[in-house]
Amino acid sequence: MQRQSLEPALESLERSNLRRHRHTVERFTERTGHTGVLVEGRRLVDFSSNDYLGLACHPALAAAMAGCASRRGAGSGASHLISGHGVEHAALEEELAAFTNRERALVFSTGYMANLGVMSALADRGEAVLLDRLSHASLIDGGLLSGARLRRYPHCDAAAARRMLAESPQPAAVLATDGVFSMDGDIAPLADLTQAARTHHAWLVVDDAHGIGVMGPTGRGVLESSGLTADDVPVLMGTLGKAFGSFGAFVAGSAALIEYLVQKARSYIYTTALPQPVAAAAREALRTAQRDSWRRERALELTRRFRTAAAEAGVALGESATPIQPVPIGSAGAALLAQETLREAGFWVVAIRAPTVPVGQERLRVTLTAAHREDQVDALVEALSRVCVESLERRPE
Repeated sequence: MQRQSLEPALESLERSNLRRHRHTVERFTERTGHTGVLVEGRRLVDFSSNDYLGLACHPALAAAMAGCASRRGAGSGASHLISGHGVEHAALEEELAAFTNRERALVFSTGYMANLGVMSALADRGEAVLLDRLSHASLIDGGLLSGARLRRYPHCDAAAARRMLAESPQPAAVLATDGVFSMDGDIAPLADLTQAARTHHAWLVVDDAHGIGVMGPTGRGVLESSGLTADDVPVLMGTLGKAFGSFGAFVAGSAALIEYLVQKARSYIYTTALPQPVAAAAREALRTAQRDSWRRERALELTRRFRTAAAEAGVALGESATPIQPVPIGSAGAALLAQETLREAGFWVVAIRAPTVPVGQERLRVTLTAAHREDQVDALVEALSRVCVESLERRPE
């Protein structure tokens, strides 16, 4: 875009109901231990957070962060390869490697940076990168940054992925997918993708940001629930700011893979290291999540309760067995109105609009967490049933 007035572009977004607005959101903890949010002076029940295990406000995480800050300071001061790699980083990486049953792990400052680093390090010009059509933006941007030819297969269509790998004129360097898709809540067909990647000698990269800590018999993510190992999926990305309630991300894999990323992943090399107090909080979260397995079980139990109640109330949902529950609305304007209606009813549920989802597939994105109560879930379904009826009544024939 050439330098010119930006007001017309902003006005166009406003007219299309696609202009994004930030809201000042403060989290608080009730006497019961449950959390809510204060949005511009109003107390609401938060059904939009990715804090699946209810750890973001856990006092043990806050204490770990404060204690580390008092000993080691608030910032790391440099990149990992200069003087920013501290004992908390090293310990966290060892614990994440053990948790994921892999040789090594590498901590990144954000999940976006982790995916940029992995994709651009493992693919190069003259090669091909193949992604699920609904892959996270960071995987797409990482593929573009690599210089490889980027192609995208239809959502969760492993047969199409195999066919496109076989027909590609360039050798396939990377086949990448989300484990749990962040806006739909469905799970990638990982077993079939594993076979496709192995057949065509491609790295299989799984971004399990929304599965790690929640899915699987012990919370080790969709690889565990799919019965897959590090040999099946050589590159695993996970975040620390969702189920683990802290901040940052990691890549786990073989010792050779991690060492290669240390040498080649520009988003790791050329950025300041995650503050050690944040790493300390993530370590405490990892311990708490493994000790308190009831958190994962409760989040999934409330998910089932929500889906059962929604079906009885006639609220349409997407096909998702994860805590991410999309409620189709149909247009950007209707989604914004539904968000405001729910806000007036006491719930914080954010409208998801293009380009995050395709035009015409606007929705409310409901997330269930261990911090919710049954009565809050039931009340949300009741409010949603009214919202959905009103949305249908407003649609043109």
